[in-house]
Amino acid sequence: MSIALDHGQDPVAHPLDVLEELVTANDWPFDRPSEDELVAEIQGRWCDYRLYFLWRDDVAALHFTAAFDTKVPQTRRREVNDLLAALNEKLWLGHFDVNPDDGMPMFRHTMPLRGQRGVGIEQLEDIVDTAVTECERFFPAFQMVVWGGKSASEALEAALFETVGEA
Repeated sequence: MSIALDHGQDPVAHPLDVLEELVTANDWPFDRPSEDELVAEIQGRWCDYRLYFLWRDDVAALHFTAAFDTKVPQTRRREVNDLLAALNEKLWLGHFDVNPDDGMPMFRHTMPLRGQRGVGIEQLEDIVDTAVTECERFFPAFQMVVWGGKSASEALEAALFETVGEA
């Protein structure tokens, strides 16, 4: 399947076909529920992440979510929302969110591709790498707030503390 951007150009590969190459090359388990959706799972240091990609042809954009394999109980949502606000100030690309239905924390980003000749494998590698890096970096902060009972500021301070050398 290919998508023609306009009548004067050759068809370009569907963005999720390109993504499927990346997922297959990394041996990540995945499913393609529809032509415009791809779901993959990868193992992180702290937990498994569910990667969800959705292509929207009407806006020529690729939406991406990396969801944590954990849930935020309703009793900790207010403090987690404070943490989200603080974390999102630190991000260059994407943002963290919590699904209001199931309480699952996630990293989200949308790549607008209107006027582009498709998506490059490097762009997809970058978005997945950025998401996993940020999820791994801040997963302990979520855990400190949700299960450790810490405040958002305490958790953020601990997450941003950088060690030097080895013990």
